[in-house]
Amino acid sequence: MSALPRFHLAVPVNDIDAARSFYGGVLGLAEGRSAQRWIDWNLYGHQFVTHLSEEDGGDAASNPVDGHQVPVPHFGLLLTIEDFHALAERIRGAGVEFVIEPYLRFAGQPGEQWTMFFRDPAGNALEFKAFADDSQVFAK
Repeated sequence: MSALPRFHLAVPVNDIDAARSFYGGVLGLAEGRSAQRWIDWNLYGHQFVTHLSEEDGGDAASNPVDGHQVPVPHFGLLLTIEDFHALAERIRGAGVEFVIEPYLRFAGQPGEQWTMFFRDPAGNALEFKAFADDSQVFAK
C-alpha cells in the first residue's frame, strides 16, 4: 500500500472501445478489471474507471489561469518533471490535440509548475502537471 492515499475516480465515456484505445494505447495505462460497460485503469497507482454513458456530460465552463482558459471540470495527476515531459511527447506522437500546450506556469513565482491539458475521446479534460519542488504544490 502506498504511503499516500490513492484516489478512485470514475468518468463517463461515450465509446468504450475508444476509451480502451486512448487510455490503454495512447496513455499506456494498464487495464484492470472490466466489463462490457466499464474499464478499471491503473493511473499511476490510482484507480481510474471509464464508464460507458449515453448522457453527454458537456463542457461546463472555463476559467482564466495564467493567461490560459482552463477547462472546468477537469482531472489529472502531478507527475515528476521527467514523467511529465515523457507524457507530453507521447501525446504529441499520438497526434492528440492539446487544449493547452505544455508550458511552465507561474514561472519564477511560488507554485511554479509545468502543466498541459488535453481531452480524451469522450471530451473529458485532463491536466497533468509537475513541480520541481514538491513543497510548492500548495504554495501561495
